[in-house]
Formats: sequence, C-alpha cells, structure tokens
Amino acid sequence: MHPTLAWQVLLNRLGRRRLVIFAVFACAYFLSNFFRSANAVIANDLAEEFSLSAAELGLMTGLFYVVFAAVQLPLGGALDRVGPRMVTPALMLLAAVGSVVYSQAGSFGELALGRTLIGAGMGGVLMGAYKAFSQWFSASRFSTAAGLVVGLGALGSLATGAPLAWAAQTYGWRAVFMGSSLGVLLSAAALVLFVRNAPAGAPWPVVGAREARLRDVFGDRLFWYIAPLNLAVVGTLLSSQGLWAGPYLMDALGLTRLQAGSVITVAAVGGFAGYLLSGTLADRFGHRRVVVGGIGCFIAAQVGLVLAAVLPAGGEGSGGVALLGTAHVLYFAFGFGGAFNIMLMAHARVAFPAAVTGRAVTMVNMFGLGGTAVIQWSLGLLIDSFGRDEAGRHVPLAFGVAFGITAFLCAVALAWYAGMGRAGVSARCGGPRPPEAC
Repeated sequence: MHPTLAWQVLLNRLGRRRLVIFAVFACAYFLSNFFRSANAVIANDLAEEFSLSAAELGLMTGLFYVVFAAVQLPLGGALDRVGPRMVTPALMLLAAVGSVVYSQAGSFGELALGRTLIGAGMGGVLMGAYKAFSQWFSASRFSTAAGLVVGLGALGSLATGAPLAWAAQTYGWRAVFMGSSLGVLLSAAALVLFVRNAPAGAPWPVVGAREARLRDVFGDRLFWYIAPLNLAVVGTLLSSQGLWAGPYLMDALGLTRLQAGSVITVAAVGGFAGYLLSGTLADRFGHRRVVVGGIGCFIAAQVGLVLAAVLPAGGEGSGGVALLGTAHVLYFAFGFGGAFNIMLMAHARVAFPAAVTGRAVTMVNMFGLGGTAVIQWSLGLLIDSFGRDEAGRHVPLAFGVAFGITAFLCAVALAWYAGMGRAGVSARCGGPRPPEAC
C-alpha cells in the first residue's frame, strides 16, 4: 500500500483522541531519535573542548544505549500497572534535566552524567507509545500505527544532520541542548494533557496486570523466537548507523567524507520508507511473513557490503561513480530492510495478552539495545585486530569479515524465527487472520 494511502486509511479510522495520542507520541519519539544521534554531529566539538580521546567519546556516547536498555526492566511493569500517560512523561523529566546538565558540562564526568540522564529519560517513549496504542488501536491496525510513529520519529535522526550542524555552528552546541530541554518539557506536558491510558469505559489497569510477572513473558516459547532476531538485527543496524558506516565507506570503499555522508543519508531515507511500509504490510499479510521478507533484504544488503569490501574494486580509494552508486543501493536496502525490526515489537504486542504487553514489548526492545552494545563493541575489537594500512586506514578485509559475521548472525536468527511453526509454536496474532498467517 502506498504511504499516502496508508495515511488516509489510518486517518479515516481514527477518532480525534486517537489522532492526538498518535501525534504527541510521534513528537516525543522525534526528540528521542534526536538525542540518540546528536553526538555524531558534535563529536569534534566535544573532543576539542574537553580534550576527549576516541575511547572516552565512545564510552560517553554508548551510555545512552546502556541506560536506555537498563530502563526497560522496570519500565514494562510500570506501563502495565500505571500506564504510559504518567510513566513516560515522568521519565522524560530526567531527559530534560540531563539536557541541561549536558549543556552546562565542564568536565567529562558531567557530560557522561548528562548523557546518562538523557538515555534514562527517553527510554520510555517508544514503549509508552506501544502500550498506549495497544489500548487505543485494534490489533488489526496496531502495526500500521506502530510503523508510522517510528517512521515519523525517525526524522529526528535526519534533524541531527545538516540542521543540527548549522545550529551548533550558529548558536553553539550548548545552546542547542539547553533549547532541547525546553522541547522535552513541552512534549512531556503534552503527553500528560492529551494522552489517556485507555478509551472511556475500558478497564484500567488491564485485568490481570497487577498479578502478571516477567516470567509470564520469559516462560513463553514465542518470546524466544522473537527476541534473538531483534538482538541480531537491531544490534547490527544501530552499530552501523551509530559508528561503523562512516569508517566502512571511507576506509573500505575509499569514498570521500562528502560521498560517505550522502550514502548515510540514503540509508536513513531507506529506513524511513521501511518504517512507513512495514506496519501496513504486517497488518495485511501478517508479522512473520513481512519480517522474513524485510530482514531477508537486510541480510542481502550485508552480503553486498561484504562483496563491495573484498572484491578488487573495493578499498582502492577510487570513490568512483560506479562504486558510489553501488554503495547508495546497498545502504538504501540496508536501511529499508533493517527498519522491519520494528515489526518484531509489534508482533510481541499482538501475540501476548493485554496484561503483559508492556513487559513483552520492553523485553524485546531490551534485547535489541543490549545487542547494540555487544555487537558495536565486538566489531570494534574485530576490526582493530586486522590492523591498519600505511595510510592509517582500517583494511577492507576487516569490514568484510565484520559484515559477514553480522549477516550470518542475522540469517541464523531469522531462520530460527521463521521456523517457529515447524517447531509447533504458533505465531499468534490479534486480528482476524489465522495463526499461520501471522
């Protein structure tokens, strides 16, 4: 279905309250993506002003993911019991404080503290949206709404490109983060004012939510088919987006910084398209089928990246038109297919009872964020083990091996996920489709 038509279908089926809830969560998720990606643009400013090493920059930036993942453990139960209307904005207050601390930092420790608070504060935005959507949207429309909110929120990552670079150069990065704290406060206030945990007349908390436990999620075999795939895919996707895409394109393929930037932008556009389309496709054809197709595209793109790095045309510093065009195609497919990971959390939402949807979705998300921390660090060790060439660049073979390993991990996890039916585990779904179509 065309994205415009998807919007029309969604709007036609939404009441005013649903539309407002969707909009305020989309704005909050925009801010979450902005904070997640901002350091990539101002890294040189931070390194110069605070005399930071690459290791310190990596540690400080990675704190966002570590804390973000840790928050998921208590978050699921809080969303199931208290609801997203208060839990999500309460956490966002930490991000507002963290943004102020970051903007006024005078040392590495203060930068790390600010980044930590921002990660904790934004950790409940997407999961809060999913919990709210599980009450306000029917199971047959949930995936469309979930994909759209992530697609729109992902524009926050695009805002950390040229717009953030211009703002940081014009006003300074400190002023940008001080202003961002105000944006977080306004967004949190909008959630409190306009979001309701459930439609009028619907019980809240959901029956059984107070008695539910994490073991109800971890004890379900279906969870262990979904979570490993999210770990492999999200870990690979965010590791590339957040760190390794640039070195791969410049060191392995020999592209210039400007050319590499254009490729990374194309990957973001591919991700945006994937987020917008994945939900509509899942609501129509079922989560399992759509995930297999989308992640299959993601794996194929990684295989292409391996070949581009190790074949003679790669790594020679040519930056030629043909190689640049190949990189654009591969990274568009990489971003597009990787975006389908969001349907794994949507699958968890429709597969688990309403009393534990918050726990189920946050635990799947925690696996993905944990995978990011492990895979990003592991790839760094692997790439460094190959050494550098005479020009100080990482050798192309290092990236070929790295992407080969991530492609293999994703392929194994996808085969495990796709084989749940043969193992006697129903995919389950909440709409009119039979379980085998999910």
